[in-house]
Amino acid sequence: MEPQETSTIKVSAKKRKSTENPIKKLIFSQKLAPYFFLTPFFLVLLIFFLYPIIELFRMSFQHILIGQTEWVGFANYKQMMNHHFFTAVKNTFIYTFWIIAILIPVPMALATLLNSKYLPFKNFFRSALFMPALVSVIVGGIFFSLMFGDTEKDFINSLLVQIGMEPQQWKLGAATGMFLMVSLNCWRMMGINVIYFLAGLQSIPNSLYEAAEIDGANTIQKFFRITVPMLKPVTLFVLIISIFGGLRMFEESYVFWKNGSPNDIGLTIVGYVYQQSFDYNAMGLGAAVSVILLLLALVIGLFQLKHFGAFKED
Repeated sequence: MEPQETSTIKVSAKKRKSTENPIKKLIFSQKLAPYFFLTPFFLVLLIFFLYPIIELFRMSFQHILIGQTEWVGFANYKQMMNHHFFTAVKNTFIYTFWIIAILIPVPMALATLLNSKYLPFKNFFRSALFMPALVSVIVGGIFFSLMFGDTEKDFINSLLVQIGMEPQQWKLGAATGMFLMVSLNCWRMMGINVIYFLAGLQSIPNSLYEAAEIDGANTIQKFFRITVPMLKPVTLFVLIISIFGGLRMFEESYVFWKNGSPNDIGLTIVGYVYQQSFDYNAMGLGAAVSVILLLLALVIGLFQLKHFGAFKED
C-alpha cells in the first residue's frame, strides 16, 4: 500500500471518530460500563435503605404531629424507658429463643429422615411439610385462632376435655400466648428450614457414611459425628435468619391481638413501634424504638460476623 493511501485511510478514520455520536460513545465506553450497571443498585440502596435510616434517626429526636415537628432532643429515648418497652424486649427475646430451639434441631432431624433411602413417599412428605410456607400469616393466624378458641367446644379445648384436662384461655395467659405465637411461626417455617437442611445433606459424600459403617458406627453416631458437623454452614445460616426473624416478629402477635394483648403478653419490639406510631400518634417515640432495634440487630450481626463469618480468624 502506498504512503498516500495509508494517510488517506488514517484521515478518514479520524473523521469517522470525530463524527460519532458522543452519547453513544459514552454509553459504550468500557470504563463507564461497570458504573452504568451498578447505578440501579446504588439508587435502590440510597432511596430505600440509606435515606429511610437517616430519616429514622432524625425523627427519633423530634415530636411529630400532622403538619408540624418539634425538636425534643433525647426526650423520646427517655420516655421509651418504661415497663412496656422492657416487656416488649423480654417477649421478643423469649420468642426468638424458642424459635431457635425448635427450628434448628427439629428440621435437621426431619431432613435427615427425609433424606434416608429407606423412607417411602419422600416427595409426598417433603411437599406436605412445605405447604404451610405458602400460607400467609393472616390466614394461618385465623386458622390457629379457630383451633385454639377459649370455649370448650373449640377443637384443642375439646381434646383437652376428653383426656380429663381443663380447657385453656389461650389468648389470656403469658405462657399460652407465647405458645400460640411460636406454634404459628414454627408451623409455617418448618418446611422452609427442612429444605435448607436437605440441600446441605446433598453435599455430604456418601463415602463418609460408608467408611463410618465399616468402622462399626451406628445411626446415632453417624448423625452426631458426620451429619451435624457437616451441616454447620447451613445451621449457622438458619440461626442467623431465625434471630433476625425473631427480632422483626410482628404479624404473629398482631393476628391474635389486633387491639393490644392483655398485660402486654403478646407485645414485641416491632409491635411496640406500631402501637406508639399509629395507635398513640407518637411517631418520634416509635422512631426512637426503631433506632434501638436497628442498633441491636447491628450488634448481633457484627457478633455473628466476628465469630462465625467473614471476620473469623483461621
